[in-house]
Amino acid sequence: MPQRIIVVTAVHAPSARFLPDAYASLCQQELPRGWEWHWLVQEDGKSDAVAPHVPDDPRVTFRQGRPGGPGVARTIALSRADGDYVKVLDADDQLTPGVLARDLAALEGDRGLGWATSRVLDLLPDGSTVGFEGDPEAGPIERGAILDFWTAHDFRAQVHPASLCIRRDLLLALGGWMALPASEDTGLLLALNATSRGWFSSEVGLLYRKWPGQVTSQASHVDAAERAARMAVVAARARELARFPWRYPAGD
Repeated sequence: MPQRIIVVTAVHAPSARFLPDAYASLCQQELPRGWEWHWLVQEDGKSDAVAPHVPDDPRVTFRQGRPGGPGVARTIALSRADGDYVKVLDADDQLTPGVLARDLAALEGDRGLGWATSRVLDLLPDGSTVGFEGDPEAGPIERGAILDFWTAHDFRAQVHPASLCIRRDLLLALGGWMALPASEDTGLLLALNATSRGWFSSEVGLLYRKWPGQVTSQASHVDAAERAARMAVVAARARELARFPWRYPAGD
């Protein structure tokens, strides 16, 4: 039986029209011999607007559920994760060629790594791309490095949580994504870094689409009081996890 890397996508009606682009980026991936991908598309809600955009492909599984936000949708999708690795792909984003193979090479090559990330470019409405300042050096990211950077840089991490590839057992042990109205992926990233070493690839692995309907462009996302509360609980969780003796791999 082939080994599988599971790609998890949360989607809601406004972003469903971008699913074909996400699918095309998956189809461009070339995996190592003996590997295949399985795409779990989980609608955050139950509508008639998403299913028409889901590709008819046996490698794609589509389900619906009651709305709870993208973190809930992704975590529910984990019930069907039948592989050792989970790759995040938001419905409106696109993988770049080769990223899944690079993620697997990093994680298969070092069993002491719990997760991998990649350089990310913003994909603007006109099709142009813009990079981020402050990408770290390619290579391992030590435990605690992201919390330190994030705290010192207005709660912005040096790597992008939308590019995460995670060992499934570690992701389940941490409970999936945080139960927050936003920043649930940042919360997961900091929890991962509190308990395990990670990897950063300086090759672009994700095109992060910028468009008016995306959740992070809404006014509620930058409400000062809510943002402060989200950041406080994300930081507190990471610090408490760092205090515990539990590490990944177990006994490390």
